Amino acid sequence: MLKLKSPADFIGKQSDGVISFGSGQPDLPPPAEAFAGINVKRDLRYGLIQGELKLREALSKEYAGSTAANFVITNGASEALDLVFRAWGKGKVLLPRPYYYSYLPIIQMAGMTPVFTDLVDGRIDIKDFRRKVRGCRAVMINSPSNPTGRVEAIETLKEIEKTTQKLGVHIVSDEVYKDLIYERENYHLHGNHVITINSFSKTYCMCGVRVGYLWTADKRVVEAVCEMKTHTSMNTNLVGQDMALSTMSAPKEYIEKQREIWKARRDYIYKGLLDLGFDLWRPEGAFYVLPKCKNARKFVSVLYEKHKVITYLGEWFGAPDRIRLSYALDVKLMEEGLARLRAAMKEVRVL
Repeated sequence: MLKLKSPADFIGKQSDGVISFGSGQPDLPPPAEAFAGINVKRDLRYGLIQGELKLREALSKEYAGSTAANFVITNGASEALDLVFRAWGKGKVLLPRPYYYSYLPIIQMAGMTPVFTDLVDGRIDIKDFRRKVRGCRAVMINSPSNPTGRVEAIETLKEIEKTTQKLGVHIVSDEVYKDLIYERENYHLHGNHVITINSFSKTYCMCGVRVGYLWTADKRVVEAVCEMKTHTSMNTNLVGQDMALSTMSAPKEYIEKQREIWKARRDYIYKGLLDLGFDLWRPEGAFYVLPKCKNARKFVSVLYEKHKVITYLGEWFGAPDRIRLSYALDVKLMEEGLARLRAAMKEVRVL
């Protein structure tokens, strides 16, 4: 049986016959505009640590009251998170659980201490949040959520804004799925204490290009992150920044069409897992489901070793009694994948 230490056991694995419900990597194409602005000869040079000015200026038009100075372009959203927490390096961080699997090690490697508030029906319990946020340096918010697919109520987000501002606690808001909400418009957390994290990976289907960014009105955060980035990755790759800037000229219909595809896939896998007998939350955004699963470790191993299906252990996300599936794949592949799940369920008791 596989040891299954972390998602690293599966990330990037591709081979004939394997169906992956693992990585949240869109299989849809980026907009054609993404390839229009590349200048490889120019982009072989070093670039600005903070990110190319044209890209930051374009982003500032999407965030009211901001300028290019409020942004740092990073190697994916992951680097932005890493740099923010390492720039602080001490204090407690309130982390809703289940959480994205990288949050916990990023916080711990930065020397900070996680404090957990457990989700209720996949959403933040605001009473528990209010109790546990006191004394924290920051709180991590991810809506829509990886791994739950849930979207926080606007009333809850506004209460989080108000409570944290009153207490002097930063909000680190991971909004990489903000364009993939099926039920309502996105609510953007705001305030001088908010640090927004985003990327071009999910909205524009460019995961491997690794272009993300952070936005904040707190210039001290921008300065601290840039100083640290100077001595680590330096500039974010310039070809990727060219592509990111060009994608921003794509028509809005591109995002709307993508969202309709994700919604249809959500409906398909949600019904399919319910038909298999699984208990799960109905996703409202992103492209993940987190069904309850007994003997999860054995089931994930059997699925991969005997049935060539990749799924992720819920314990990596702070949910040991669940498994996570991404539905970032074609419906025909999901149909075959669910059939293989049914077959594996005859070998492992999961319900």
